[in-house]
Amino acid sequence: METTTFPTALGIFGLGWTDTGLARVLLPDDDEAALRERLGRGGAEAGDPPIWVETLMGRIEDYADGIAVDFSGVPLDLSGLPEFHRRAYQLLLGYGWGQVTTYGEMARALGDVGLSRAVGQAMSANPMPLVIPCHRVLASNGKAGGFSAPGGAATKQKMLALEGVTIGAPPGQMNFGF
Repeated sequence: METTTFPTALGIFGLGWTDTGLARVLLPDDDEAALRERLGRGGAEAGDPPIWVETLMGRIEDYADGIAVDFSGVPLDLSGLPEFHRRAYQLLLGYGWGQVTTYGEMARALGDVGLSRAVGQAMSANPMPLVIPCHRVLASNGKAGGFSAPGGAATKQKMLALEGVTIGAPPGQMNFGF
């Protein structure tokens, strides 16, 4: 895997890619050295981004500036991930800018509301947050729920605020901004 870092209005992001596609996204961390260390795990090395990665970097910079972007055309390398996680991520890719869902809604769509905890585990293991928009998955009460990226739920709230979503709105009103 090759990697790069780049600055945005939200801080420094890290990306990792293979010949197949995007394999890793690291959201900004207050500790840049820690971000670079995490990005290099598993033998990943800094590389020169191909054109499609440079394009993705531009989209992420736009996102950080509050501009609506679509990551749906980004090639993804999901090899080595559990089948359930891949299915959950594929479902989540259908949620665009400012659209949210819940762990329970995703579980039902994946076949059984009892899978809510498994959906949460898939979201916490997401290797490409933002591009696979796990920040758009909320608890059933409209609250943030968990978020394993640096900054936790506060980062999730900041990301959703960029998209015009207010956390804590009553279910059914989350997409309407009140």
